[in-house]
Amino acid sequence: MANPLKCDFCSKPATVHLTKIVSNKVHKVDLCEECAQAKGVTDPSGFSLTDLLLTTALTPESATSSAKCEQCGFTQADFKKQGRFGCPACYDTFKGMLDPLLDNMHKGITHTGKVPRVALERKSLYDRLTKLELNLTDAVKSERYEEAARYRDEINQVKQAFSEKPAR
Repeated sequence: MANPLKCDFCSKPATVHLTKIVSNKVHKVDLCEECAQAKGVTDPSGFSLTDLLLTTALTPESATSSAKCEQCGFTQADFKKQGRFGCPACYDTFKGMLDPLLDNMHKGITHTGKVPRVALERKSLYDRLTKLELNLTDAVKSERYEEAARYRDEINQVKQAFSEKPAR
């Protein structure tokens, strides 16, 4: 039998399970009956899953922190109210609160970005071409001319494919 889920706040067995999907990202919160009542989950008019996610990420020291961004004057209360920061410096100011929040919502706390598909294809062709040219040079030096001819033909095919891919 699987281990029962624990409450995100007090570690008692969770009986209330909330899921919110935003931009194809799943955010889950598991609560025991008491914490669900205390957080207002049973009262739909006063309940905000965003607030709940934010409070699960707050550590006791960050919850009482009165940190304020030196550049824009933003406070933790402003972030909680608006759901966004006031300036880039806020990310450093509220790092202690933000890291657990991001780790809870994403696959880590570092943005890795995305690479356009076309760029990946061009890089793959370029890498293959570089490897084939090295192999060709090695084959010619070693006087393996039949192998060198195969590399030459393959290089020509890759160059043709490379020229057909539009640069973006």
